[in-house]
Amino acid sequence: MNLIEELRWRGMIQDIMPGTEEQLNKELTSAYVGFDPTADSLHIGSLVPILLLKHLQICGHKPYALVGGATGMVGDPSGKSEERNLLSEDVLNHNVKGIQSQLEKFLDFNTSIPNAAEIVNNYDWFKNFTFLNFIRDVGKHITVNYMMSKDSVKKRLEGDTGMSFTEFTYQLVQGYDFYYLNLHNNCKLQMGGSDQWGNIVTGTELIRRKSGGEAFAFTCPLITKADGGKFGKTEKGNIWLDATKTSPYQFYQFWLNSSDVDAEKWIKIFTLLPKEEVFAIINAHKQDESKRLLQRRLAEEVTKFVHGADELQLAIETTEKLFANQNAAAESLSVEDLEAMEGIVRISYESLKINEEIDIVSFLAETTILPSKGEAKKMVQNGGIQINRNKVEDLQMKLNASMLLHNKYLLVQKGKKNYYLVEVK
Repeated sequence: MNLIEELRWRGMIQDIMPGTEEQLNKELTSAYVGFDPTADSLHIGSLVPILLLKHLQICGHKPYALVGGATGMVGDPSGKSEERNLLSEDVLNHNVKGIQSQLEKFLDFNTSIPNAAEIVNNYDWFKNFTFLNFIRDVGKHITVNYMMSKDSVKKRLEGDTGMSFTEFTYQLVQGYDFYYLNLHNNCKLQMGGSDQWGNIVTGTELIRRKSGGEAFAFTCPLITKADGGKFGKTEKGNIWLDATKTSPYQFYQFWLNSSDVDAEKWIKIFTLLPKEEVFAIINAHKQDESKRLLQRRLAEEVTKFVHGADELQLAIETTEKLFANQNAAAESLSVEDLEAMEGIVRISYESLKINEEIDIVSFLAETTILPSKGEAKKMVQNGGIQINRNKVEDLQMKLNASMLLHNKYLLVQKGKKNYYLVEVK
């Protein structure tokens, strides 16, 4: 299989260095992607570089996942408008371990195969590298003019905040990563997001000037949403790969709720489905878009890839209980159904207030389902609140103990997608 051809039809190639495709077609090639340890879990934006490595390995090449234990101490200015806070060494080490454990789920690390994946940490080769050695052995090979020509540098220098020397040197530090892996691991290719192009090219230039070696590169476009919203963000924050940060149900819902335009693009990027099957799904979806076949298949494939088949099945079951049979009375849900639901916010509430009856507006504000009585009143007036699957149409409605499911629960829906299970204690 031709890696570049495979990635091109998927829309996963933006910039590519001349000779890259020829190198990949010539021999087994080692390539790497860097992961920034700013948190102890990767998020769905990280799925793009993970899938670049996955496709690389499927095509017979050797993937290296570099976790930036050293570069994480510096901070990458690419795509940033201001300098970020630097993390302590202990926090970075914790984050590195979390990311390593996630990467091991997606790539084949079986050492019996010639292209077994490997994880490397650039702290291992930077920890004993003195500043004087760095400016002598690395800094002298790249001119300041060359470094200032990079977009990530120019944008910051033209802005109000400027750029610290620490961030300015980042491209040299990343460039040295490529040089080190090229020298010690015969790594000839670096991949990454399009915002990394300047840093990656610095690495190929350092290899050329310092050792005369061969080095290649390509980047993937940054993922966007058709409506202009930030990819991978919801009102609750990032969509994480860690199930304790984003439940498999919430993860599944993110993809299920994508627009037709986004789903058509994302099914090519975020799944490993073959070309013929992808276009068959897209065509079937267009026959009756109301069935959302495209979104369902996208959500199934990505959830299974990240969380496994069992968690996918649970996410589907929870979705069906919450959405598929909306006409069924909430009373038909068992205690087990209610308590097993994932992706639903759980709230405890005082039984005394229910026993004495409480108006719907006060209830919504006191449970923090809405931030204030004013917002609660507005949501009820707009028809956006359901209690036990019954739309609330009266601002004067009172909640009482007779409404509790199994004598302890209220199922509250806010808008189309937000569910709350209120346990009255």
